[in-house]
Amino acid sequence: MPMRKRRTRGARLTYGTLVSAATAALFATLVTPAGARPEPVSPFPRESRPVHSYADAVRESVWVDTGLDGDGDGRADRVAVDIVRPREPAAAGRKIPVIMDASPYYSCCGRGNEGQKKTYDADGNPVQFPLFYDNYFVPRGYAFVAVDLAGTNRSDGCDDVGGRSDVQSAKAVVDWLNGRARGYTSRTGGTPARATAWSTGNVGMIGKSWDGTIANGVAATGVEGLKTIVPIAAISSWYDYFHSQGAPLYDANPSWLSAYVNSPEAQGRCGAVQDRVTAGTPYSGDWTPAWTERDYVKDAGKVRASVFVVHGQQDLNVRAGQFGRWWDALAAHGVERKIWLSQTGHVDPFDFRRADWVRTLHRWFDHYLLGYDNGVDREPVADIERAPDVWATDRQWPARAATTTTLRLAPGPASGPGVLGRAAAAPGSTATFTDDPHLGELDWAARIDGATPEKAGFVTRPLSRDLRISGSSKVAVTATPTTSTAHLSAVLVDLGPDTIRDYAADGEGITTLTDRTCWGASTPGDSACFKETAARTADVAYTVVSRGWADLGTWADPRRERPLTPGRAYALTLDLAPTDHVVPAGHRLALIVGGTDKDLLDPPSTTPTLTLDLARTWAKLPLVGGAGAFDRATTGAAPVVPPPTAAPSLSDPVPPAAVTGPRLPGPGAVADSGAAR
Repeated sequence: MPMRKRRTRGARLTYGTLVSAATAALFATLVTPAGARPEPVSPFPRESRPVHSYADAVRESVWVDTGLDGDGDGRADRVAVDIVRPREPAAAGRKIPVIMDASPYYSCCGRGNEGQKKTYDADGNPVQFPLFYDNYFVPRGYAFVAVDLAGTNRSDGCDDVGGRSDVQSAKAVVDWLNGRARGYTSRTGGTPARATAWSTGNVGMIGKSWDGTIANGVAATGVEGLKTIVPIAAISSWYDYFHSQGAPLYDANPSWLSAYVNSPEAQGRCGAVQDRVTAGTPYSGDWTPAWTERDYVKDAGKVRASVFVVHGQQDLNVRAGQFGRWWDALAAHGVERKIWLSQTGHVDPFDFRRADWVRTLHRWFDHYLLGYDNGVDREPVADIERAPDVWATDRQWPARAATTTTLRLAPGPASGPGVLGRAAAAPGSTATFTDDPHLGELDWAARIDGATPEKAGFVTRPLSRDLRISGSSKVAVTATPTTSTAHLSAVLVDLGPDTIRDYAADGEGITTLTDRTCWGASTPGDSACFKETAARTADVAYTVVSRGWADLGTWADPRRERPLTPGRAYALTLDLAPTDHVVPAGHRLALIVGGTDKDLLDPPSTTPTLTLDLARTWAKLPLVGGAGAFDRATTGAAPVVPPPTAAPSLSDPVPPAAVTGPRLPGPGAVADSGAAR
C-alpha cells in the first residue's frame, strides 16, 4: 500500500507551487558557477542538480539559545551550530531548505565508518563536516547543519541522554531556522545571528544511532518546520534500550553515556546532571518519570514529519524492537512512512547499499524539502534484504497478507526437542530448564536437537514450502520458578544452512575496503571520497530470526518488578522484535525458551529452574498467509537440504553487545568499522 498522506497536515503540491519551484530552478541556471553543469529547465522539476559551488560555500558557526540552563551556571545554554550552505542562493535573495544532523559525537568519537570529526581553522570556522551530506547536497541547493548536543564539543549545558536537554538542543535549532529562537555569532557575545534571510524553514533531520534518536525525539515534539526525519538504527524509547520488560540489558543505566560524550569542559560541571540521570533510571527496571521523558513513542500523535526508517534486523545494539514500536505508533496516527530493513547489525546504509541509498535519500529530500513531485512517496513502502546484497520490496510493511497465527508447544521425544505446531499440548504437559548465564541464543540454537538442561526447544518438521514471517511476534508463557527472581528469553530460529551477513563479526556485516568512491564535491579540508565496503558473510547452520526478553517479576505490572513466590505459576507475554524473514522450504522453524541470553541480558540475582506449562504456553506469529500457509508448509514432502559446508556458527560467536566499551554511542571495537556509532 502506498504511504498515506495526512491531509490535515500537508496539502498536495499545487500548480502554483510547481511554477514557483520551476522559477527557482530557472534562476539557478543563471547563477551556475563556472564549470558546473547547469540544471535543466523544466516546469515540473523532479531532481535537484549540483549547480552550486561547494568550494565557495558559506561556512559559519552560530550559537542558538535553547532556553534551558542545564549546567546551572545562571545563563541559558547555547548550542553550537556549524553550517555550510551554497553562497549563490543567498546572494540572489533565494532561500533554501536544511538537512540537519544533531549529534553528541562530533568531537568525542567521530561519525561514520571512518570516525570523522568536525575540524576548524585557526579562527574557529568549520572546515570538515563529517559524512557525505554536505558534499553531496550543498551543491544541490541545500544547507547542511551539524548541531553539537548540549554539553558536547563547543556547546554549553550538559548531555542528559535523550532527555529534555538533548531534544531541546536540536528543536531550538529548528525553531531558529524558522525565526522563532535566538542565535548569536559567538558562544558568549550578544551579536544576533538570523537564519530567516537564507532558510526556508523546511528542515529534514537525519542520523544514525544517537543522532537518529534525537531526530525521533524532535519529531515527537511536533515542532513546526520539521518536514521529514531519517532515523537510522535509532532509539524510540530509552527504557527499552536499557531494559526489556523489566529485565536489564547489559550496563543498564544511561549516566555513563553522558560522561562519555560530554566535552572535557562539561565534565567538571555536569556531575549533578549525571547523578540525576542515575537516580531517575533505576537498575531494577521499574518505570519512572525519567523514562517517560525519554519515551518518544507516546507522542507519535504529535509527529508532523514524514519518517524514513532504516534498521538492521540483527542490530544487537539498538535492537529491532526500537523501530517496531515507533513504526506501529506512527502508523496508528497516519504518518507517511518508508522503511529499509537490512541483515546487518548496527550499520549505516551508506556502508551496505551505498549507490541506492544516496539515490533514494536524494529523491526523499527533494520531495519533502523542495516539494518536487518525483514519485518517491508513491513507491513501495518497504525494502527488505533477503540475502546479502539481495533486496525485495513490498507495498506495505508488515506485509498485507501477514496474519497473526497461534502456534502451540508440545512435548517431543525425551532425547530431542519438543514440537512447534498447531495442536495444543495435553493438560499437564511440561518442559523444564535451568538458567545458565554462560550460554546464549547461539549456544541454544546449536544444541536444538538435544535435550539440554539450559533451554526448552520446540521445532516444526522440515517445511515443504517457504514460510514468511513479517511483523512482530509474541510468546505467552506460564512458568513456575524455583526462586524469587527469574528472567526469560524467547528466540525464533531458522534451522537450516544459509549464507548470511556476519553480524557478530567486526563491522557487523560489512568489510571496509581500501578503494574510495566520491559522492559530491570536495575541498582540501573536506573530502567527498569514502572507503568502499563489501558484505562480510558467514555460512551458518541456523539463523536467529527474532528475540525477546522479560523479567518474570513483571507478570502483574510491566512497569514494576515484584518478588516471585517459588512454586507458584506465573503467566507472562514476551514481545519479540519485529522481523521480515523467509524460512525456506527444507528448513525448520524453532522456538527456544531459556533464561539469561548471554551477553545480551544480565542474569537474575538467583539461579532459577523454570517449568513451562505447555498447555498454557504458545506463540503468536505474523505469518504471510496465516494458519493456512503454516499448515501447507508443514505437510507434504520437504526438499532435501544439503548440510552446511562450513562451521555451523558465526565467525565470532560473541554478539556485538559483548564487545568491551560503549556500544551506544561508543566508537566500536574496530577503528575502521565504525559500526557502533
